[in-house]
Amino acid sequence: MGFLDIDKVTKIYPNGTKAVHETSLSVEEGELMVFVGPSGCGKSTLLRMVAGLEDISQGDISLNGKLINSVDPSERDVAMVFQNYALYPHMNVFNNLAYGLKNRGVDKATIKEKVHETAELLQISQFLESKPAVLSGGQRQRVAMGRAIVRNPKIFLFDEPLSNLDALLRIKMRLEIKKLQRKIGVTSIFVTHDQVEAMTLADRLAVINNGVIEQLGTPIEIYNNPKSVFVAGFIGSPQMNFIDAELKNNTLISEDFKIPNFSSDFNGNVLIGIRPEHLSLSKKGEINITVDLVEQLGSDNIIYGEMNGGKELCYRSPGNINVNLGEKSSLEIIENKFYVFDKDSGKILD
Repeated sequence: MGFLDIDKVTKIYPNGTKAVHETSLSVEEGELMVFVGPSGCGKSTLLRMVAGLEDISQGDISLNGKLINSVDPSERDVAMVFQNYALYPHMNVFNNLAYGLKNRGVDKATIKEKVHETAELLQISQFLESKPAVLSGGQRQRVAMGRAIVRNPKIFLFDEPLSNLDALLRIKMRLEIKKLQRKIGVTSIFVTHDQVEAMTLADRLAVINNGVIEQLGTPIEIYNNPKSVFVAGFIGSPQMNFIDAELKNNTLISEDFKIPNFSSDFNGNVLIGIRPEHLSLSKKGEINITVDLVEQLGSDNIIYGEMNGGKELCYRSPGNINVNLGEKSSLEIIENKFYVFDKDSGKILD
């Protein structure tokens, strides 16, 4: 058992839509778990069931060994941070931070101490008398996190809290969240559709698709060992290349190249998955492309080209290597780093 246990939880809406399908996982005490997946995959619904904001159709959720299915949200001792901040516009920052404590009947001296302690931790002490309207997006998000922290809950729940911030501020805030979570050590679940956000924040992440956890593990485990086409394509930027092929007598045969000596009992249609960083220029390379787009990122170039059979392929190269549009390039797979998936099931072939 973990600190938070989700056991065969299902959510079915009145119209029959099944948003979450018999999902099970455990979150350890002090862990930062990330739920990642595309919009509508069920990740926020699962989080809201933990918070008590959505009823559970089937299954159980336990927090610190206590079943909480029927426990009122206000009694669960969880704190939620939303993407829209959910601050009271008529209250100053001090009163926004103090609101939950006042509702619990905490005495004024303790409230003052906790609010100032939290404000100092989040570096927002200078804004305690300010209203949310005069704060920047990042400052409002700190206040929203402060409202959660000041309560000293058992678990933090973050529902896409950075979605409304610009790109640079998102990077800054995700670093702050990671450092803050490490500092206070509270168990946390963070929901995002952004795989970069997920990879950089998570101790472990659950990749969710169509209401099901496709894979659960550390970011590096999932990146290096994806169990399905969906996970392989969703985690990693640029996206993994997928090439149609046939696996016949231990040889992978695509329209453009062959890979011999792939040991498998399987024979049939497959997808070969190759990450862009696992392809490199080589005069001996068997994968030939015609370059049709170059994205220059400074230290790296992301290069897109068309193989002889018309399939688009992407690879990454050092920024100091010049590649021109229309150029013919030969590529090889670095150290045989590729994946093979059953085309019908989408599952990895071991």
